[in-house]
Amino acid sequence: MAQEAGVSLGTVSDILNRSEAVAEAMRTRVPEVIDSLGYIRAEGARRLRGWASRVIAVMVLDMANPFFTALASGVEQAAREADLGVMVRTGAHDPAEAARHLSPITSHQVRGAVLTTDEGIGRTVAAFRRSAVPFVIADQSAPQPAACSVGIDDLAGGHAAARHLIAQGHRSIAYVNGPDSLQQVRNRRHGALRAVGEAGLPADTLLEPPCSALTVDARKDAGHRTLGLPERPAAVFCANDLLALGVMQALYEAGLGVPDDIAVVGYGDIEFAASAVVPLTSIRRPALAMGQQAGRLLVEDTSVGLLHEHTHVVLLPELVARRSTTAVPAR
Repeated sequence: MAQEAGVSLGTVSDILNRSEAVAEAMRTRVPEVIDSLGYIRAEGARRLRGWASRVIAVMVLDMANPFFTALASGVEQAAREADLGVMVRTGAHDPAEAARHLSPITSHQVRGAVLTTDEGIGRTVAAFRRSAVPFVIADQSAPQPAACSVGIDDLAGGHAAARHLIAQGHRSIAYVNGPDSLQQVRNRRHGALRAVGEAGLPADTLLEPPCSALTVDARKDAGHRTLGLPERPAAVFCANDLLALGVMQALYEAGLGVPDDIAVVGYGDIEFAASAVVPLTSIRRPALAMGQQAGRLLVEDTSVGLLHEHTHVVLLPELVARRSTTAVPAR
């Protein structure tokens, strides 16, 4: 770059870092060469000279899911408290796509990142460790070594959902799950099975129609799979609210009523849960609080001069009962 502009390396450095020390003609010529070469300043090099990035990143699984939108908002609030900016990226399941999504974060040497878990979390964590970018994991069930994490007790959440349905008298419950590779999905299932066992019911009380994802696209298919079971369940527990809303839509289209024919419980208590035509009973996951906690831990971890110990925070879910599981008497 210096050779292209016909100046010394010292002059280029002065223009990039303290332009007032350089003649006006040089301040014009060098930026033009920089633009023509497509040069991007390496933030990592600046940090080695004592600079600190003012941006933290947050990687979420699916921004179409209101849970992750709320979580990212929580991280943003924590960043704002520390006068930092936020870069939001979505995750990816394909390794090549994941690398492309990670590149803007690791190449710009952000201050640190909040990562949400998916099937590729191990690959993502490895990339951050290689790049020496500090990170905090949100929505994590098991602690990562040498990193902070903020999770939710999904065993307790699954237990509360199934126990609620059993208390309503249901003895045939479908668990619409999602990818079994996700620890959260497995924990919700284990919690539900524990509630079934505690009630003295056989394990096959919990039916399990397969579901490939926890996304908007998967929710309609989840409803059809539930209706396609050999025996129609009395109740359905879904691994997230998007699936539950899709199941309720499929039930409506099939002429079935909620909860009179089939009761439905979701998971997450997203904004749409309470405003559905039949308000959805759901397990509330404090997404905003999770994001705030994760963001504050990251700020503390990356603040110069502060003593920091890696911690694993577990937040408790809460059952919010609505009409999808409790019939309202006619007036």
